[in-house]
Amino acid sequence: MNDLINIGFGNIVNAGKIIAIISPDSAPAKRLVQNGKKEGTVIDATQGRKTKSCIFMENNQLVLSALLPETILDRFNNSENRKEDRK
Repeated sequence: MNDLINIGFGNIVNAGKIIAIISPDSAPAKRLVQNGKKEGTVIDATQGRKTKSCIFMENNQLVLSALLPETILDRFNNSENRKEDRK
């Protein structure tokens, strides 16, 4: 069973499909976001707020979140710990 992670404002992604979570501040990250928007592969989950993290998914989707990468990582780690506790 795949765990789901809240990436802010009621938006949820499948934790098992996440490849990487990066900060959107670098020029290469900005280019990836811009190109993804042109191609239609970007999912904007910021609810109009500033983008603070870019989540790369297995299916070539790029999810934008208003949460910091560290916050998403903490939520991912907490879900992994709960998963181990259930065993």
